[in-house]
Amino acid sequence: MAKQSFQKPKGTADLLPGESEKWHYVEETARLLFSDYQYHEIRTPLFESFEVFSRSAGDTSDVVTKEMYDFHDKGDRHVALRPEGTAGVVRAYVENKLYAPEQAKPYKAFYIGPMFRYERPQAGRMRQFHQIGVEAFGADSAALDAEVIAMAVDFFQTLGLTTLKVAINSLGDAETRANYRQALIDFLEPHFDELSDDSKERLHKNPLRVLDSKDEKDQEFVADAPSILDYLTDDAKAHWEKLQTMLDALGIDYEIDSSMVRGLDYYNHTIFEIMTNSKALGRGWTTISGGGRYNGMVEEFGGPETSGIGFGIGLERLMLLLENEDAPLPDVDPLDFYVVNIGEETDVEALKLVQGIRSYGYSAERDYLDRKPKAQFKSADRLNARYVITIGPEELANQTANLKNLANGEEVKITLAQVYTELPDLVDDGGDQLVEVEIVED
Repeated sequence: MAKQSFQKPKGTADLLPGESEKWHYVEETARLLFSDYQYHEIRTPLFESFEVFSRSAGDTSDVVTKEMYDFHDKGDRHVALRPEGTAGVVRAYVENKLYAPEQAKPYKAFYIGPMFRYERPQAGRMRQFHQIGVEAFGADSAALDAEVIAMAVDFFQTLGLTTLKVAINSLGDAETRANYRQALIDFLEPHFDELSDDSKERLHKNPLRVLDSKDEKDQEFVADAPSILDYLTDDAKAHWEKLQTMLDALGIDYEIDSSMVRGLDYYNHTIFEIMTNSKALGRGWTTISGGGRYNGMVEEFGGPETSGIGFGIGLERLMLLLENEDAPLPDVDPLDFYVVNIGEETDVEALKLVQGIRSYGYSAERDYLDRKPKAQFKSADRLNARYVITIGPEELANQTANLKNLANGEEVKITLAQVYTELPDLVDDGGDQLVEVEIVED
């Protein structure tokens, strides 16, 4: 009977040692940097009630109509794997009453984790993908918009990315959108028969989504469409101009893209994208982060009237970009000590030694395959160990061991007691020289 073989689901990936260290580095960079801005980590469920996402993303969005992993569970509840992070965070914000007066405002949170969308897998775009995102609730200030954009730019620059472009737009307030919505319908209606099927369906439901169409013919019509910036109310225009003043003050280069609407329906006022022209992600400028303000979403989930703003970053695309740009990413964690044990009688002591070494915070490894000393030394070399501690029957009898620096070949004799009580004192800070140890013979 032939053995059954198993493969990972289409659109997913195994993250193996050697790569996972690079992901950890990027994630920890985010955690450290975001904490400087007083954002703290929140973790929400991987699946939620279907309505959490359909209510927030909009019934006409591709996420809801085409890409959602949704199903009925054994209790016949309609649930969905999260396709993005914002909706779950907003639900948690409302359910846990994080809008309470005693909470600091704005309430700042970030998340890191997997998301799920059923779409055609391609480089940097998976069916299970990972996002880093931030959300801030409870402040209408354009200064907060500018800070969120600045934090995203700061994050990318900290990782070593320099070729970045920031694009911004305003979707205005409810009155702005209502006026612009009608203007856009009036403009596109004469071309209805020539629009793509998706755009025909969206024209009267949510015409702003036509601006986001990837259909080439749709894009021709959209190029001449009226600009939403011409329909901003006085309040919306004041917010928009204040944002630009703030970004100028921070020295952030940006360009205005009045055709940008983002892919989800809950945005209003400020929206933005950060792009790069790296060949790793295709030709031309490619978006690596996007976000904006969503001032009505908390109320949709039963909370009080509360403003919100945030952004998301796709980790798969970011990792492709960092690799292509030769950004400084760590390799597998280096090994500090390898313990070589010779003879079966040293087996127990070798185990005690690696545990003792680890108690100092060093990394340590030993042989578990009963190999000869030569093979063990080869393993130490292959693992790029900094030091080797060797113990054989004679050393065990004398309660000593040999400590060798593999970088320069220097070797000294030490006592086992010193390994357990003063190991850091046996190697200097640079790790290039070993400290001479006086061995008292019995």
